[in-house]
Amino acid sequence: MTASWRYLAAKLCNMRELTFMNRRTFAALISGLFAALSLSAAPALAKAKAPVTPPPVQMNSVVDVDPSHDPDNVLVLDLSNGGRVLIRLMPEWAPVHVERIKTLTKQGFYNGVIFHRVIEGFMAQTGDPTGTGTSGSTLPDLKAEFNKLPHVRGTVSMARTDQPDTANSQFFIVFYPRFALDNRYTNFGRVISGMDVADTIERGEPPASPTKVVQASLLSEGKPKPAYVAPAPVAPAILAPQPAPAPIAAPVAPKPKAKRKP
Repeated sequence: MTASWRYLAAKLCNMRELTFMNRRTFAALISGLFAALSLSAAPALAKAKAPVTPPPVQMNSVVDVDPSHDPDNVLVLDLSNGGRVLIRLMPEWAPVHVERIKTLTKQGFYNGVIFHRVIEGFMAQTGDPTGTGTSGSTLPDLKAEFNKLPHVRGTVSMARTDQPDTANSQFFIVFYPRFALDNRYTNFGRVISGMDVADTIERGEPPASPTKVVQASLLSEGKPKPAYVAPAPVAPAILAPQPAPAPIAAPVAPKPKAKRKP
């Protein structure tokens, strides 16, 4: 309150023509005016801000193709066709699935396992030691880590049954883009070298002469490439009369197991 305001208030309160009641009423009005001016000078109360929802994290679809970078996340598949495939594992896409692949690889689980389901124009699937597509490792099935990253040529993704949380050890390499698989199968890596080798994997469900994973390793382990052994030529069969086989009872078909597949 400025001095001029105080002076004016005092002069008005001391005016003889005002009665005692009027003075009290006027004093109350002046006090109210002082209070209003004081409140107007005070800072306004801060308004509560609505919580800000952070934007969804965008996964980077760019893959480092230099195998010398982070070799502990480069999966090496040495195949029976003499070729080598390098796969960049992407923990930021699917950390639990990448850890499972690395665990099984270090255990030697994939060594000797065939590509049991290979479809031209689609994909090559492996990771079942029985070669039937119905089995996996002794480790528990994994909870899905689906993502929107595209299934393009060279994508490596996990196979499963019709139930989402059933990926275990089987995975597949995509030959040509299949965007219908996006956000439905766990995409965890991409081929960075040797896709031409993957293209030569024997086709079939199962193939007549399946291509095999001779050795699976992590690049950081520094395992040398196994010596390539060419398949022996098949000798022509000598036809000779054979006795008729004795009749046998028809086998009882076992209850089919659910296959893991894309």
